[in-house]
Amino acid sequence: MANITHMTDAITVIGGGLAGCEAAWQAARRGVSVTLHEMKPAKFSPAHSLPGLAELVCSNSLRGESLENAVGLLKQELRRAGSLFMAAADATRVPAGGALAVDRELFSAAITEKIDSHPLITVVRGEVAALPLDGTVVVASGPLTSDPLAVALQRLTGEYLYFYDAIAPIVTADSLEMDKIFAASRYGKGDGDDYLNCPLDQEQYDRFVAELLAADKVPAREFEKVVHFEGCMPIEELASRGHDTLRFGPMKPVGLVDPRTGREHHAVVQLRAENRERTLFNLVGFQTKLTWPEQRRIFPLIPGLGRAEFARLGSMHRNTFINAPRLLEPTFLLKGEPRIFFAGQITGVEGYVESAASGFLAGINAARLVRGEALTLPPPETALGALVHHITNTDARHFQPMNVNYGLFPDLPGRVKKKERRARLAERAMMALDDWLGNL
Repeated sequence: MANITHMTDAITVIGGGLAGCEAAWQAARRGVSVTLHEMKPAKFSPAHSLPGLAELVCSNSLRGESLENAVGLLKQELRRAGSLFMAAADATRVPAGGALAVDRELFSAAITEKIDSHPLITVVRGEVAALPLDGTVVVASGPLTSDPLAVALQRLTGEYLYFYDAIAPIVTADSLEMDKIFAASRYGKGDGDDYLNCPLDQEQYDRFVAELLAADKVPAREFEKVVHFEGCMPIEELASRGHDTLRFGPMKPVGLVDPRTGREHHAVVQLRAENRERTLFNLVGFQTKLTWPEQRRIFPLIPGLGRAEFARLGSMHRNTFINAPRLLEPTFLLKGEPRIFFAGQITGVEGYVESAASGFLAGINAARLVRGEALTLPPPETALGALVHHITNTDARHFQPMNVNYGLFPDLPGRVKKKERRARLAERAMMALDDWLGNL
């Protein structure tokens, strides 16, 4: 276990994931010393494997780039604000059509190098079991917070919520049956060959769904209630909702025309490159809690994966998060403890970009607290502000993790045509962001 010593003019950040690294970086940029605690490689969570900081676990995709999507706007806001996360993502991106995806090992290495080389950041490797008794702290221990620290945080907050998240399998490129696969991006976005597509006819689809429904799943432990986040639903859970549910979800064929036939297929499984060398591919949307033997038996039923070699099989883990509306101020400061901030998925934000964004804000405010400056909030018209408002102002009785989306934004004044709404929201957000950054 790592012992935490603290100077009152410095900040302790617990957790070297996306939020923790972003918080440490933003605080250090403002001239404040930071001690960043990360338990790897002394101890790994069930879902982590890389020794470096800022490891991406569930997917290598940071989702859409277009301002038509709120997450695209959030990424653009972070770029403009000087986010370490976005700088590393842009430097290590791999082709992914209209999405921003990264080489996960290069991404982790880029952030690790930046953090390790910053003169005001000290990285301490080892598990943290308790919070320091004084000084400014940012808790960014993530959705897989280790048990000793989770117990300490539960004592501090008095309550915990949780949901289950699942990881999609990764296959090796040289094991794919390319004669059964076609390259195309949905609606021709990107370079046109960013994704590999495994087409299924109706008979193949029907058999695949039947096998999914009959397959053995990893059971939950008796004392845990299984609550899945809707944005990362296991493939077999989706299949249980109706025979054609997958054809309207991760196996949607719409917009994917097979160049060999000029037609769309009954269903399609998309593969997305995991690295720049395109030696590894992720089964898009195929997060799962099937047992490993069942995954090896069922996924090769997908055309093109008949001889697939799995570099990583899917798995399932518990994600822990606090009841943010009840416990956090909009500044990410813990109510009743005006020295402790929370950041990342443990706050109830969902998604890589959202986690980094919360770390960005927590790091800025932690630095301002140490420097004796007033804490700050981004305008609610921005993606940053809309996300903060949601997790700290929604109904605490029914709080669930949330990705950023345009439904969280304040309404535009007057009447706006539906097709123009998102562009207008994005334009207003960037203007509000620039005003806020100028005042910072």
